[in-house]
Amino acid sequence: MSLSPPRRTSVFILSGIILLAFILRIYRSDTYGIWFDEKATLLISQCIAMEGANQHDVFDKKDSPYFTPKEFWKPKTFADFSEAVQRSDIGHSPAYYAVLWIWEEIFGLSDLSIRFPSIIFSTLTVLLVYFFAKRHFRLEPESATRLAFISAFIAAIEPLFIAHSHIARNYSMTFFLTLLSTHVFLIIMEKEQKKKAPTKLYAGYCALIAISILSHYLTVTVFLCHGLYTLLYVRKWPMWYKLGASFAVAIGFVSLWMIFGGGQSTFFTLNHQAVFYRNLALTNPVNSGFGLILPATIPNVFWRSLPIWSDLVLFTNGLATATAGYRNVGVALLIGLLSVFLIYRYRNQRQPPQWVKFVLPVLMLAGLAFYSIYPLQHLVLSATLPLFYLMMVALLEDFRTNDRPLIVFLVLLSVVPTLFLILMAFRSGHTYGLTQRYSGFSFPYVIILVAILIRKLATQKLWLSLPLTAVLIIQGGLVIQLLQRIYNDTAAKYTSFSVPRTTNPFRESAKKIEALYVPGDTVLYPSLKRREYSDIDKSGRPYAIIDAQLVNIYLPKDATYFQRIDPMERDKIVLVKGKTGQKITIFDLEGTKYRY
Repeated sequence: MSLSPPRRTSVFILSGIILLAFILRIYRSDTYGIWFDEKATLLISQCIAMEGANQHDVFDKKDSPYFTPKEFWKPKTFADFSEAVQRSDIGHSPAYYAVLWIWEEIFGLSDLSIRFPSIIFSTLTVLLVYFFAKRHFRLEPESATRLAFISAFIAAIEPLFIAHSHIARNYSMTFFLTLLSTHVFLIIMEKEQKKKAPTKLYAGYCALIAISILSHYLTVTVFLCHGLYTLLYVRKWPMWYKLGASFAVAIGFVSLWMIFGGGQSTFFTLNHQAVFYRNLALTNPVNSGFGLILPATIPNVFWRSLPIWSDLVLFTNGLATATAGYRNVGVALLIGLLSVFLIYRYRNQRQPPQWVKFVLPVLMLAGLAFYSIYPLQHLVLSATLPLFYLMMVALLEDFRTNDRPLIVFLVLLSVVPTLFLILMAFRSGHTYGLTQRYSGFSFPYVIILVAILIRKLATQKLWLSLPLTAVLIIQGGLVIQLLQRIYNDTAAKYTSFSVPRTTNPFRESAKKIEALYVPGDTVLYPSLKRREYSDIDKSGRPYAIIDAQLVNIYLPKDATYFQRIDPMERDKIVLVKGKTGQKITIFDLEGTKYRY
């Protein structure tokens, strides 16, 4: 059956958006070496604990200091997997590691390979945003399709999604899973309104809850929103029973991991971390080596959470850190308030006064004369209040009363994950957990709200739409600059680095060893002194072996290269030639310079 012209056009546009999303995500995805969290990901996915707590038979033999790649790659068990997750990631994300292990068995352990699942899930999230927006809003088919296209395009260029598609961690997978869970939840609501929803939908929803939580514990904030929606709007008691059973079975599966698997020590570790970071916040908030950690006072939590709120929304992205000075911000917000008044007063007038048609752009441009720093960012800030006002107007005017529960649901999903982080900050007494990735589940829903705004903006009179559209184009330019910094590895918030990394030094070392090693040679690995903060961190040895682990992960699994740890060397991986005793430096890690 051939597609009709409108249908064919929609498929073409959607395919273009998905292709754009994939290109933005795969571009430079293997340019930079893996960093600390990705090292944990790589080792755990192979059932290996960082620092070798489950590898004493390899690194701590009584009769010999030597080990080989073949010994390093001894077969592992589920107990090894549980211990690796428990010790290296607080019992977190077993579902993600299982998916990654399957992927690695097929495609190997290169940097691109271990990051590729993130690329796939991030790209699929863009596609799912399209279907979510098109399915759940009761609009005319053409309007629903337009809203879905705008939503998908914003998701395609969202900096957080792109940044996390370059990281071998669970975040892209959890963003996709929680959105899919919400999609299925709303389909259940829809079908229950018409007739009984099939049991397989509830079973699928139950599975999604369990897999999501076992991919990232904080996904519970999304399911908290599902529960709030049920409490507010579901009045059919059989649905309560079936949803309750779905939650109970899902939590039962999660509990199996928490009781019998690597999640056994999760709560102990979380409590220990809360005490540890609280002490740092009170005694050494700046120079602890863990970044800026402040006590959870109201001012500290406000300023630390402000960038999280601003970067949730594409047209306010970066403004919390780029705007500076009370005078600059005050002028921008005053202009924003005056603009809101103008829009409120004259938007619905068929023939507003002529001066109204010029005052909005004049107001916004006039602010440029007052901004002493970052003028474009403050110009964008001056437009944020009218843009948020117009978003509110769109939600009130463009949707029927029957759609209000869905709108409330979107707002809950947009704010509850971040509010939960703020609550936990006050509960734990420090600001360490106030970071965007932990509330990233909100982004798909905020993206749809922004798409609703853009759709509304396109229907407004030119005196209103043109100035605000121009500001959105300027913000688009600033977002492009941010993407360039992400690709250049200099956007610290998104990549954790302001100085670009090199390619993976451990993979390069493994290639060099494989090329140069001959029988009789010995590979020497450096060793740094280890700091152990809790029983979970204890490996039974005072020095670090992670450098040796990370090189061996890339060496042939059946190789018999003789290797040992050199307790007198801090930084250099060295190959000692057996016949001559010549020492060849394979790589100098230079302290923390290359130990990302």
